[in-house]
Amino acid sequence: MAIEEIAETTAATATIGTADAAASATDVTDVTDATDATDATATAASTAAAVTYPIAPGYQVNVRSGPGTTYKVVKVLPYNSRVPIRCQRHGQKVSGPYGTSDIWDSIAAGQYVSDTYVRTGSDGFVAAPCG
Repeated sequence: MAIEEIAETTAATATIGTADAAASATDVTDVTDATDATDATATAASTAAAVTYPIAPGYQVNVRSGPGTTYKVVKVLPYNSRVPIRCQRHGQKVSGPYGTSDIWDSIAAGQYVSDTYVRTGSDGFVAAPCG
């Protein structure tokens, strides 16, 4: 009888050990999956931030403090510039080499350029609306 009890105890211990190992493996997988998801989100965000659009060839474009020509010029983009678009908003309607539009692109905090001078490949928004 003593030998059978030892065998049952050993089998129960082995089963518990296997369940603990499986649980530990699941925990590691969950952490790995969460890390992969975080890495994917960070990569998507950095990729989105890295996208730039060309300014119309042959133009030096005024960068303004708001979405219209009545706002102060904060700097001038040189020929052949590329700009990131953080967000977009409606503002004053202007005409440029890429048509007439009231869409203004925020290229940095407090810096806007008319979308009519940026080759986005679209007549609409290509970025989220500015808050």
